[in-house]
Amino acid sequence: MLALTRKKGESLVINNNIEITILEIRGDQIKLGISAPKEVPVYRKEVFVQIQKENESSLSVEGLSALKKLL
Repeated sequence: MLALTRKKGESLVINNNIEITILEIRGDQIKLGISAPKEVPVYRKEVFVQIQKENESSLSVEGLSALKKLL
């Protein structure tokens, strides 16, 4: 993991096309602004993990048998 120190208003760039800017700092919370191409999905980690779990459960044996019944 790369750890960087940034102040309000400062940014970092990832892969030449994603910019993350520190918008606000309040106590132990930081508000981030993310500029990325529309085709780049950006999720909060907890949402991403939930999507992964849903995708895995839809690929289960029960999910496949239900899909076969539909077809």
